[in-house]
Amino acid sequence: MKYDDVIEEISGYVTEDRTFSADTLDIALLILKDSMGCMIKSLDNPQCQKMLGPVEAGGFREDGMPIPGISGPLGLLDASWNIGMLIRWLDYNDCFLAEEWGHPSDNLGGILAASYHVSSRGTKVTVMDVLQSMVKAHEIQGVLSLSNSLNRAGYDHVFFVKIATSAVVSEIFGGDAEKVKSTVSNAFTDGAPLRIYRHAPNVTTRKSWAAGDATMRGVRLALLTDKLSEGYPNVLSEPDWGFNENMMGGNAITLPRKLDDYVVNNILFKADFPAEFHGQTAAEAAMALHREYRDKLGLIREIRVATHESAVRIIAGKVELKNPSDRDHSLEYIIAVSLLNGGLKTEYYADSYHDSHPEIDHLMSRMIVKEDEQYSKDYLDPAKRAVSNAVRLIFEDGQESEKVEVEYPIGHRFRRNEVIPIIDRKFENNLGSHFGEDKIRQIKNIFEDTDSLMKMDICDFMHEFQ
Repeated sequence: MKYDDVIEEISGYVTEDRTFSADTLDIALLILKDSMGCMIKSLDNPQCQKMLGPVEAGGFREDGMPIPGISGPLGLLDASWNIGMLIRWLDYNDCFLAEEWGHPSDNLGGILAASYHVSSRGTKVTVMDVLQSMVKAHEIQGVLSLSNSLNRAGYDHVFFVKIATSAVVSEIFGGDAEKVKSTVSNAFTDGAPLRIYRHAPNVTTRKSWAAGDATMRGVRLALLTDKLSEGYPNVLSEPDWGFNENMMGGNAITLPRKLDDYVVNNILFKADFPAEFHGQTAAEAAMALHREYRDKLGLIREIRVATHESAVRIIAGKVELKNPSDRDHSLEYIIAVSLLNGGLKTEYYADSYHDSHPEIDHLMSRMIVKEDEQYSKDYLDPAKRAVSNAVRLIFEDGQESEKVEVEYPIGHRFRRNEVIPIIDRKFENNLGSHFGEDKIRQIKNIFEDTDSLMKMDICDFMHEFQ
């Protein structure tokens, strides 16, 4: 049956028999490694700990999936929720920015859980298979993000996680093209969540677990559609009741480029410090200024910040920062703590840290944030994908610092050689928050033998993190 073109393209891409290049798979493996480290690091977060485990109390499954830091094995849906939540919680995993933005490794919650589920029941799924699914999920979410702005319609980017997870997990379960089309059409029929929990005065930790929820919903829809394959061929284009008319104000959802491996190869890694990605280069600029001017911060009259339009709209100008979820999505807060410390850690967003450092609010009160139109153009330029910020300090005596401009964050593809050793260090540090030296060495050795790793059963791989 013929579906809307976007759904046809997604289904054809997911179910086609193909192998990605060695270079693409190398980046995918680096993303998997980074995501697993982010998952382990989140186990230490007190708020995250409250959300761990089965959604229903006592809902462990004897034949389920073991998840690091959780006392018993979990069923498929609970496993996808917990993995997705842990990877995403600290806002420390990879990112892709365009008209919409998001974190494509969020899909690993559903991909890893579904792959484990299938492999543990007799159909072997290897780490290589997971990487193949991962590249496809990244591509679907990212290419949808290139030309379709959910945020301008008031909806949250995790909707594209649900779409991508539902498509690839349907295929992992053995779905053919028709089954995948039915599943994706049901995901569109579900609609998208509001962004309300990402913006003052309603910022909560839902922004940290929304991706886990989205990837779990994608798995659930794949399961339901597998039982009775019913779909909605014109779910996007139907003039009265369709998605385009009712969710996007009449704007058609599009795929502006052929689905391939563009997104993985243009992924943005969060390297040494956790900050919302629109503010990553601002943090780098502020850290550079700290080295020169850390003893003169009390004499600053004005801090001039030039940034791109998306940063102005999403993370700048917040009147009140009530909690860590507010602070790690504040451009001004990110700059202030980076100026103050010459670095940035998750702990700097905590209530206790903020309350004991009044100089942070003082620095923030000195900031003037303005859009640089060229930065905004470079942000959307597919050949650049810049995430530019610049910071200059003006002192009370009239002296000025140099303008420190950073166009490409350290996790950008133009700086890929810089990021690999940093991701390795970040991975080891993240593991160190939960494991001892012997266990860390054991896990690191797995990643060093790439040939054996690619052939490893995904069940064995996940057990290594227990």
